[in-house]
Amino acid sequence: MILTPLPLTPDRDIPAPLLTELTALYATDREFQALSGDFPDPDDIRPEQVATALADELTNPDVEVLLARSEGRLTGIAITLARHPDPADPDPWIGLLMVDTSVRRQGHGRRLASRLEDRFRAAGRTAVRLAVLDGNDRALAFWTSLGYEPIAHRPDRERGRPCTVLRKPLAAG
Repeated sequence: MILTPLPLTPDRDIPAPLLTELTALYATDREFQALSGDFPDPDDIRPEQVATALADELTNPDVEVLLARSEGRLTGIAITLARHPDPADPDPWIGLLMVDTSVRRQGHGRRLASRLEDRFRAAGRTAVRLAVLDGNDRALAFWTSLGYEPIAHRPDRERGRPCTVLRKPLAAG
């Protein structure tokens, strides 16, 4: 798996062929899209909606959008946050980790999560947090299987959706 930052054009747009790949990736997980409400119609996710969602994320200078490729194919995306807006929260966050549903249960999600943890560890971070929306039992099981432990239950900051906050200490290398 190769992990690279989202490339943008000089005008800060996503190149059209990549936007097509990203839209297809987002559309593979209809169940999550319906639960999250991030797109008006989870059965009709459009490139301009994906572009807008990613552009909104990238307005925060602490956000990084990373693409995961295996054998040249886009298999996943991760959005990380180096610093949470709450100054009492010292940990970086994984805001999104999505794997193409056609390659699920092949280790892509575990490898992507591991690479993210390695990046945080290399940056001197000692733990990482994330939030799982209520009703996303598959994601909750995935993250707890990787050693993430629930530390709180609260609404998310952006939309007030109920979620479980999880945290994992990052042991040195």
